[in-house]
Amino acid sequence: MRDIDLESNEETPYECFECGNIIVVENNPGQCPDCGGPMRNRLIPLE
Repeated sequence: MRDIDLESNEETPYECFECGNIIVVENNPGQCPDCGGPMRNRLIPLE
C-alpha cells in the first residue's frame, strides 16, 4: 500500500458520506457543498 500525502497540493477526489457527491479539489473541503455532509478522501481506503 502506498502512503498518501494529506498535505499535497494536487487535485484529489473527495466523496460525501451523506449524498455520494464527488468533487475533485486541491484541499480538503471539510463538508459537502451540496448537502453539508462529511467528506472523505477517496484515495484513502475505508477500513
